[in-house]
Amino acid sequence: MVVLSKQTTEQYAYIRHCNKTSAFSSTGIIPVVDLSKPEAKTLIVKACEEFGFFKVINHGVPMEAISKLESEAINFFSLPNNQKEKAGPPNPFGYGNKKIGENGDVGWVEYLLLKNNQDYNSMRLSVFGQTTDKFRNVLNDYICAVRKMGCEILELMAEGLNIEEKNVFSKLLMDKESDSLFRLNHYPPCPEMALDNKNGENLVGFGEHTDPQIISLLRSNNTSGLQICLKDRSWVSVPPDYNSFFINVGDSLQVMTNGRFRSVRHRVLANGFDSRLSMIYFGGPPLSEKIAPLPCLMKENEESLYKEFTWFEYKKSAYASRLADNRLGHFEIFSAS
Repeated sequence: MVVLSKQTTEQYAYIRHCNKTSAFSSTGIIPVVDLSKPEAKTLIVKACEEFGFFKVINHGVPMEAISKLESEAINFFSLPNNQKEKAGPPNPFGYGNKKIGENGDVGWVEYLLLKNNQDYNSMRLSVFGQTTDKFRNVLNDYICAVRKMGCEILELMAEGLNIEEKNVFSKLLMDKESDSLFRLNHYPPCPEMALDNKNGENLVGFGEHTDPQIISLLRSNNTSGLQICLKDRSWVSVPPDYNSFFINVGDSLQVMTNGRFRSVRHRVLANGFDSRLSMIYFGGPPLSEKIAPLPCLMKENEESLYKEFTWFEYKKSAYASRLADNRLGHFEIFSAS
């Protein structure tokens, strides 16, 4: 089992169980989309409007690619800390441990954040020595398969929105200058919390936030921890599903749909017993891409809710903020009342 080195947890935030936090019911409120069904495009749009989040099955990503990358990730996080740190420090890319970003956020997590760039990733993964090529090839196979799935989802989304240009979203991920990222997160068990926690508290692994990109494609092992925030501000726990992917609407997609789709606020809670490993592909546009509501989605006389910005401008602003900040706040247009 992969674990972080022993350390005090006093600096970390805790979340107490309360009535505002609940698990999904046995029937489930989480939207599930079967990508092989003709109704997928309609269900995707509905899920993005209501939750900004959904699960996909029959996604087409080979389980072999998933298993191989997960195995490589476990091998990496099992290395001694001094060896893992050779792949860092994050700036923001590379290996990070506990510290998330440069603005004071911390979590019970270690991670590896990589660019959508094979040469750069090879440099970061040189910590593996002769096994670098294997990790790089497994990583590339996985990213290619997941990006293909993401583009399929985005094209179904465009169809569901009755957009004539089917690839209006997916072309941004396929662009050779696409600023997409890949992240491996490891949330180790916290023995100290397992022994000392008597108040029904959960340690925050990754604090609440929204993703700034267009779309996030996530899978994890069979360990719970992921929670999403509903419109009424209540938190619900997402049951883990090793065979499926979970999709997050990002801030950029919320802007492009002029708020019709919502960028889901989410967080991860660690626990005292089980190790959680997640793999997330963040589909982003080129740095120079202008982000604004799509004219084809604007109703007659509808006003834009957001100022136009480039992805570079928004990314710079997002990295300068705390996790829980309303990152879109600086770009919102408020009508005079």
